Amino acid sequence: MALSLSSRSFFTSSYKSLSPLKNPFSSFPIRQYRVLFVLDPCKYNNKTTRYKLPRRRSSFTTHASAALQEAPAPNEKIVLPTNESSDGLLRIRHTCAHVMAMAVQKLYPNAKVTIGPWIDNGFYYDFDMEPLTDRDLKRIKKEMDRIISRNLPLVREEVSRDEAQRRIMSVNEPYKIEILESIQEEPITIYHIGDEWWDLCAGPHVETTGKINKKAIELESVAGAYWRGDVKKPMLQRIYGTAWENEDQLKAYLHFKEEAKRRDHRRIGQDLDLFSIQDEAGGGLVFWHPKGAIIRHIIEDTWKKIHMERGYDLLYTPHVAKADLWKISGHLDFYKENMFDQMEIEEELFQLRPMNCPYHVLIYKRQLHSYRDFPIRVAELGTVYRYELSGSLHGLFRVRGFTQDDAHIFCLEDQIKDEIRGVLDLTEEILQQFGFDKYEVNLSTRPEKAVGDDEIWEKATFALKDALEDKGWSYQIDDGGGAFYGPKIDLKIEDALGRKWQCSTIQVDFNLPQRFNITYVDSNQERKRPIMIHRAVLGSLERFFGVLIENYAGDFPLWLSPIQARVLPVTDAQLQYCNEVGKKLKASGIRVEVCSGERLPKLIRNAEKQKIPLMAVVGPKEVETETITVRSRFAGELGNMSIDEFISKTKTASENRTFL
Repeated sequence: MALSLSSRSFFTSSYKSLSPLKNPFSSFPIRQYRVLFVLDPCKYNNKTTRYKLPRRRSSFTTHASAALQEAPAPNEKIVLPTNESSDGLLRIRHTCAHVMAMAVQKLYPNAKVTIGPWIDNGFYYDFDMEPLTDRDLKRIKKEMDRIISRNLPLVREEVSRDEAQRRIMSVNEPYKIEILESIQEEPITIYHIGDEWWDLCAGPHVETTGKINKKAIELESVAGAYWRGDVKKPMLQRIYGTAWENEDQLKAYLHFKEEAKRRDHRRIGQDLDLFSIQDEAGGGLVFWHPKGAIIRHIIEDTWKKIHMERGYDLLYTPHVAKADLWKISGHLDFYKENMFDQMEIEEELFQLRPMNCPYHVLIYKRQLHSYRDFPIRVAELGTVYRYELSGSLHGLFRVRGFTQDDAHIFCLEDQIKDEIRGVLDLTEEILQQFGFDKYEVNLSTRPEKAVGDDEIWEKATFALKDALEDKGWSYQIDDGGGAFYGPKIDLKIEDALGRKWQCSTIQVDFNLPQRFNITYVDSNQERKRPIMIHRAVLGSLERFFGVLIENYAGDFPLWLSPIQARVLPVTDAQLQYCNEVGKKLKASGIRVEVCSGERLPKLIRNAEKQKIPLMAVVGPKEVETETITVRSRFAGELGNMSIDEFISKTKTASENRTFL
């Protein structure tokens, strides 16, 4: 016997606090269908050189070829339904959670159950029990198969709260008492699997276990999870599973999962020596290595250039401030659980900043402004610090210190629409620079926990809607998903695998100007309050870098690659000339390194592994003619050319964001 939390109770509490990073696909969008395309391999017309450089397909070709193994015919679409597009799939996944819990308690009678919901690609369940292994998962899956094969009915029953409590206590399930207390709905509903197992639950479920295709289910992993996400509470065993309508869907999902694993930014970051997180320094704190730092420099330069062209002034502000500042801003009331503890300095309390916005308000407030000064646009790449549980930290995606590409616009009411439209245009321009041109847009409205009166919220929400419609972008309403101080537009970018990542956000704020009492002088010499717009395009540099790594699988385009070219001698006799070539390329602004000390085939293989876009091979003939033989990772062998020709072509391709 076991119980699982009502679906509606779970999704209003635990699901939002659950780290999505336990499930590698939790970043998928909520949309009608997820479509995987199996593509024909691309072909390149590679030229032949005297050194017989090994031919290599582009990374895109490699990905497509891998997908063809054990896959349908080329160009066939595999449609993976979502919980939102298929009610039947949602029922299957919810029922699988129950079946898994029943199987666990049959095999491990002392296991205590907690919650067991469906998630984007399957389900999970948390148990208070002994640690599990992969071998245990196989045993549990076999027991699930037996339960499914018995075609047991799922029967709904309504009981009073007192009766539910009596039944829970009779089977000694302490976690369910706490869950029962959190359920507000009456009556309490219970679902039975046959007459052997029952569960506190709101549904929905399939009619019988036989409706589940046991060949379309797989138990994926087991992980530790604190009860209610609280480190002071017991560590539970969380079993993740995936469930689909048929075997073909499961195979497609597993192929997709393998590709996502191959692109994991943590592995690629280590292989390419881009970044690290050092235990000696603490979890969630990112060290940018030289190659990663070069990419960050390129990102920052691109960002700064576009912002300055669009009329923004750049700022730098402190990493700490007096704690009173965060009382004024409201963060201590609404955001305290995400802030680090305060520190005492000379009998005053200071706080590591979780946000940049109060600082920008202080800069605005340093002098009196006229209506003629507006709009005022300020931007900062500001590092902030957020408290995250150690169990939720995940590579670059969930960290404790990160740099936001933060900006704030102070404007008049009649400037709101144009300013937001300008932000949308700027966002589109920056994201396209990095290869992202597919988005999902959400307009988030007033949450339950918020400040400000209805009129203020209506004005802000209307301004966001008006700008989106003027831009011509379609959007979805996220009812109640706004920040505590105002409604917002959230933009998710789509990567090469079709996954969606939250990056850009735009928020109209009538609250902070009031809290900090900032004003301007209007045309009648009266004091009025300006409108404040918060916005970020990349979100955070760390997270965006992780998305970039996974989008390109570490195979960065020429303009973004930390090392654009590697010069390789056939023998050490050509090393002096290679160094001269390297100096000339560096002087021309090309990021280059000279590698030697190994036989040429190994030097080439090493360059391939490091995903270097261009290789310049130098032998006796090249030294004699003062040329190089060039090969591109993306276009194959380019033949022999002069140094000046190579410099010109490389710089042109880099400036135009194209391949060489």
